[in-house]
Amino acid sequence: MTLPGRYRIVPTLAGACIMGLALGMPAWNLAHARSALSDRPPLPAMGPSLRKTVALQTAEQPGTIIIRKDEKALYLVTRQGEALRYQISVGRDGFGWTGIVKVGAKTAWPEWRPPREMRARQPELPEMVPAGPYNPLGARALYLLRDGRDTLYRIHGTNDPKGIGFDGTSGCFRLTNTDVIDLFKRVSIGAKVVVQ
Repeated sequence: MTLPGRYRIVPTLAGACIMGLALGMPAWNLAHARSALSDRPPLPAMGPSLRKTVALQTAEQPGTIIIRKDEKALYLVTRQGEALRYQISVGRDGFGWTGIVKVGAKTAWPEWRPPREMRARQPELPEMVPAGPYNPLGARALYLLRDGRDTLYRIHGTNDPKGIGFDGTSGCFRLTNTDVIDLFKRVSIGAKVVVQ
């Protein structure tokens, strides 16, 4: 549907008004706005990709994730005898677990709600950290379910890429943001996850 000519001028006028406001802003307001932006902490790095294609002998089907905690490695089976290997951080002592779960959900830039048990151990934690680049779950999260119930464990990114390869999470599996974005694109909801 084409609007009559008199209505087509409205977006042009609105654009001109917005431009006029920007041009009419006093220089000190513009400098103040720039200063406020520069006072913010720098955005965290996405981190390097620690992914590589490797040979892997397994009976698991393509699309399956195999986590080998002792190697601090997550494998995504791509075809018979081959997988993508991602370096990860794993749960520190007392938070280790093994078993078979499934990817129940995936979220880009997730918000983080520390579990009640974690907040009991660390009362200074907030009830919720909003989604974004400063969230401890990083750029992506895969939520792990067992028998349809949330395990509260995640495969997720991190805004501290130097922490990859160490024990230090509360039972989750952490990748660089670069690698978790790659994994996120490759893994389907319902994918099998074997934690060894």
